[in-house]
Amino acid sequence: MINEQKICFSGVQPSGNLTIGNYLGAIRNFAAYSEAYKCFYCVVDEHAITVRQVPAELRRRTYETLALYMACGLDPEKNTLYVQSHVPAHAELSWILNCFTMYGELSRMTQFKDKSTKHADNVNAGLFTYPVLMAADILLYQTDVVPVGIDQKQHVELARNIVERFNQIYPDTFTMPEPIIAKNGKKIMSLAEPTKKMSKSDENQNAVVYILDDKDTVIRKFRRAVTDSDTRVRFAEGKDGINNLMTIYSCFTNKSMDEIEREFAGKGYGDFKLAVGEVCADALAPVQSRFRELLADKAYLEAMMKKGAEEAAYYARKTLSKVQKKLGFVPLPR
Repeated sequence: MINEQKICFSGVQPSGNLTIGNYLGAIRNFAAYSEAYKCFYCVVDEHAITVRQVPAELRRRTYETLALYMACGLDPEKNTLYVQSHVPAHAELSWILNCFTMYGELSRMTQFKDKSTKHADNVNAGLFTYPVLMAADILLYQTDVVPVGIDQKQHVELARNIVERFNQIYPDTFTMPEPIIAKNGKKIMSLAEPTKKMSKSDENQNAVVYILDDKDTVIRKFRRAVTDSDTRVRFAEGKDGINNLMTIYSCFTNKSMDEIEREFAGKGYGDFKLAVGEVCADALAPVQSRFRELLADKAYLEAMMKKGAEEAAYYARKTLSKVQKKLGFVPLPR
């Protein structure tokens, strides 16, 4: 029998070392949703290939991302954890939804504009249409809520447009998804260029803190973080570097900006940067320890991959069959 709980879906690409931005803005919050929702958390390896990947590295990072999901508190008994390419219905539904998505909608996607600039030598069709694959990811599971960073909200809006268009022609096919954006840590910025989002693909290693960085590395990166010529720790317009560090500190300590300002009154940026580095490293330590345990047990990870794929495929097949029937596709004779 299908679980009557509402459905939550999200996914993370295995296309680079995950950052504290991925952790604070998304993965750390995922576990809380499993109490209220039936949750599907996917390693979206098909999305990753819009940019050229080294096959051995992609395979390794797929295992690592699954292990990080679990290390960050996602119980595979309470959540469906799986790899996107293990459920072919994602790609099948994506093609169908391509036929219900307008060229103009895709051309307005800000991430396509950004990525096509960064990868000008490989502006492929997948890079252009991957928001449709993201819509398929979401709609396959009749998803009610999608935890996303603020920069991904546009893609959920596209999925909603597709639902409205498809359901108008073929009523009651898809559930209308709603984005959930974390109030705290919704967007962590680069330590080197605090007007830009922290990115795992940043060539400047000092700009990014990775979930798997050791304590000395974490503290060194925060010590080098760009700030401003002021010395007072306060959250204010034009203080992008300090605002970002205060946001990170707030995420790890649950302290408000006012509380942080009072805590560091009379102290300089050096003291504050050290404190941010220490709370970050201390919070990541148990995650890293559990991650190493999980990665050492490949058989267990593969068993969880298989279990998750089977669970996901059950739900996905129901939606895909429903869509194919409404479109007039002939089912394979038994």
